[in-house]
Amino acid sequence: MQVNQLGKRIWIYALMLLVAVITVGPFLLTLFISLKSPGEGIYDGFLPANPSLINFVEAFERANFGSYFINTIIVSAIAIPLNLFFCSLAAYPLARMEFKGRSVALVLIISTMMVPFQLFMAPLFQLAGELGLHNTHVGLVIMQVSTAFGIFLMRQAFLRIPKELEESAYLDGANKFQVWYKVALPLVKPTLITLAIFTFMETWGDYLWPLINTTDSSMYTLSIGLAQLSQNFDGANLKLVSAGSILTVIPTLLIFIWLQKYFISGVTEGSVKG
Repeated sequence: MQVNQLGKRIWIYALMLLVAVITVGPFLLTLFISLKSPGEGIYDGFLPANPSLINFVEAFERANFGSYFINTIIVSAIAIPLNLFFCSLAAYPLARMEFKGRSVALVLIISTMMVPFQLFMAPLFQLAGELGLHNTHVGLVIMQVSTAFGIFLMRQAFLRIPKELEESAYLDGANKFQVWYKVALPLVKPTLITLAIFTFMETWGDYLWPLINTTDSSMYTLSIGLAQLSQNFDGANLKLVSAGSILTVIPTLLIFIWLQKYFISGVTEGSVKG
């Protein structure tokens, strides 16, 4: 019996190690390439012989990564609070209020998740132009102001709130908006943080919409800057591309590590069957 349990544990640990190598391996390889010195070839060993940060400095200078960082931070800072506000504001009536057509509205919202962005990016681009949103931070945020996924996730979280708490607030004289803001939102804090993480990841790594909505290089985001950096693909440039990739990934990685406990509980909270 103990031999069988030991064998199962070995297989489980081996599988976990394989998954870790597949997921973490490319990141480590990119990190090691970015740390190699200018005189060192990318194929001269797996680990850098003389680790150097020169590639990170050169990536900032040649690709203007500082400006791209600022643009991406501004866009993310605008997108996250707007997405949390509008998604939670739209989700609460779908979870708690009775009105005609609620189920139809929910189905229509969820169905938009199955529509590829490429199908409506042309009219969206035209609309952004008519509103004067090309080459603006607000124009880059359009895609993340409110999302069907965010509305669905928040609705599922609101469904878990005991109705007695809301009824008590109504008895104390609160209106629907006050109940949403003062009672419901504090109770779904993990889901709000989870949605914030998803929104940050989507905004930080978005490439297609910033590419078609910006023509001024001063408005480029990190994803576009990284693509420009990789246009001249040679050995030296691969080090710069690797350094740029690491610089792009680090903020997302740090935020996820910082908020992972809320992320796990938020995903679980939003998985209840409605």
